[in-house]
Amino acid sequence: METTTAVLERAVAAKSAVMRADDALKNKALCLAADFLIRDTEKILQANATDVEKARSTISEVMLDRLTLTAERIAAMADAVRAVAQLPDPVGRTIEKMTRPDGLEISKVSVPFGVIGIIFESRPNVTSDAAALTLKSGNVCVLRGGKESICSNMAIAAAFRDALQTVGLPENAVNLIEDTSRESANELMTAVGKVDLLIPRGGAGLIRACVENAKVPCIQTGTGICHVYVESTADLTRAVDIIENAKASRPSVCNAAEVCLVDRKIADAFLPMLYDRLVTERKNAGKPSVELRLDEAAQKIIAGTPAGENDFDTEFLDYILAVKTVDGVEEAVRHIAAHSTGHSESILTKDPAAADYFTASVDSAAVYVNASTRFTDGGEFGLGCEIGISTQKMHARGPMGLREMTTYKYIVRGNGQIR
Repeated sequence: METTTAVLERAVAAKSAVMRADDALKNKALCLAADFLIRDTEKILQANATDVEKARSTISEVMLDRLTLTAERIAAMADAVRAVAQLPDPVGRTIEKMTRPDGLEISKVSVPFGVIGIIFESRPNVTSDAAALTLKSGNVCVLRGGKESICSNMAIAAAFRDALQTVGLPENAVNLIEDTSRESANELMTAVGKVDLLIPRGGAGLIRACVENAKVPCIQTGTGICHVYVESTADLTRAVDIIENAKASRPSVCNAAEVCLVDRKIADAFLPMLYDRLVTERKNAGKPSVELRLDEAAQKIIAGTPAGENDFDTEFLDYILAVKTVDGVEEAVRHIAAHSTGHSESILTKDPAAADYFTASVDSAAVYVNASTRFTDGGEFGLGCEIGISTQKMHARGPMGLREMTTYKYIVRGNGQIR
């Protein structure tokens, strides 16, 4: 097994060739990588089966679902790679251009970062998404996944490296660190002069470790305590549909709803509908029911678990939903400000004034009106796929696609000017 230092040195050596690659060559590599993912489906599934078997007794069922690949999921990964190839090249865009009074022509042009390190956990599809986005944006990636998905990640990365070599690009444009120890993560975080940008993609613990320990530029992503607020004028039948989707369609992902805020005026009517849909009907249909963790007011209306001290500050990533009653949109906004991680929040309402107040006041990366938070996703936003969901406010916020994988430089053209 190669050392992390050796992987980083290979990545740095590949940087120049990848940054200079034209769009046609990058697209050729991406389309071939998608083909090779399909070609290697059986190999990837066998590797994934090894990962799943090892992890089965150590992680929850919903997290096991995040880890598990199927032929259909691999095909979706390949489709996402092809979708990235179809997008415009983000490199070389002229963002701004001006001519100064002295004749200098100043252009602000998008350029790759260089070497991007990505630390992630148990979702092997991140390997293909990250490889596709970094390659298309002219970057080299150094991927460090979790131990649960190491065999899957190696098989997926091998398909990309094979494609790169076939088209004449450096195979080290895509690198996977096989050492899944804490030391390898720390080495990525502190690789000053080698890693130009670090992106952690995972739970609160991983994000916190990177923020506290990284000595290279780092973008915070992921943690999602996402709220859905049912305002007093909402269509309650539609609200139940949206909340079931936001919570239960895939509870292990960061854009799943964790908190439902209900206007006190409609709580008596709405909460029994919510209970019937998320608990009774799902149980009768043989689906996992949702555990409702209720504040004191909600406990007087429906059955559930009394909400604990930390339940409104927890990313459950499971079939659990914290429920709180509030007195109007202003209290809903105050609660979100106090408890949100800045990921995604939604208001369900027929009142344009309430919607405008909510969208203007809630300071999260994605703010919805009458829609599920599950749409906070690179593919759903038309970005092909994503490297992560940024919850900070620097150059990237929300789903990070190709443009967020570039920085810029100024190109200044003159004809002898001196200052």
